[in-house]
Amino acid sequence: MIEYATNSMIGSKEKNEDAVRAFINQPLAAYGFLVADGLGGHGNGDIASNFVADCVGAAIENAPSVDGTFIDQCFDTSQKLLMEEKEINGYSSIKTTLVLLIIADGIARWGHIGDSRLYVFHEGKMVSRTFDHSVPQLLALRKEIKEKDIRHHPQRSMLLKAMGSEWYSPEYEIDQRRKKLRKGDSFLLCSDGFWEWIDEKEMSRIIKKKESAYDTLMEMSELVGKNGAGKDMDNYSAVFIRIN
Repeated sequence: MIEYATNSMIGSKEKNEDAVRAFINQPLAAYGFLVADGLGGHGNGDIASNFVADCVGAAIENAPSVDGTFIDQCFDTSQKLLMEEKEINGYSSIKTTLVLLIIADGIARWGHIGDSRLYVFHEGKMVSRTFDHSVPQLLALRKEIKEKDIRHHPQRSMLLKAMGSEWYSPEYEIDQRRKKLRKGDSFLLCSDGFWEWIDEKEMSRIIKKKESAYDTLMEMSELVGKNGAGKDMDNYSAVFIRIN
């Protein structure tokens, strides 16, 4: 059984530029989950994040099949449509991150662009996470800084990839992963405003303690809000999925 919960908070900002979605394609028994974090453009990042989220949602809900190429199709189509939308309406600087999880036929597939993350857990223990397309993540991979230093690095907002910027192959091949589902698996998709204020040990502790997806995500969100209080918090948004 798939159980999930979503949450999106404005933080200290005037507008919430994150988009969070959960979709179900009933004929295929396929689930889609995403988080998109809008960037730049005079506070119009929400235009990009919601536009891409709606594009991906329409693709999932109307898909005749879901296979290994489907995530690439979602990214490629929504990128193309976003670039056209920017041209038509003059939104020159808006961009967005995107992390997408598709669950169908007992398989979880995911892809991302930007620094919104997907974490994989099994029985509360973190198995893996996506690597940010950002300057500090690159520095961490080169061993120039420690992984823990990414969270508050002065260049953390400098992204190397985003939806809404020009793509040049092969630089913009979407990072994809897949795994066969097992009971006890769980997934967390979240914007950087969320993972900035909660570390992986805290995530695992809460997952082990709470029995429902809703309670798990609400406690994580409360901790994020507490840890970031008074520190010019970004919007913070997440989806938590539990396989029972």
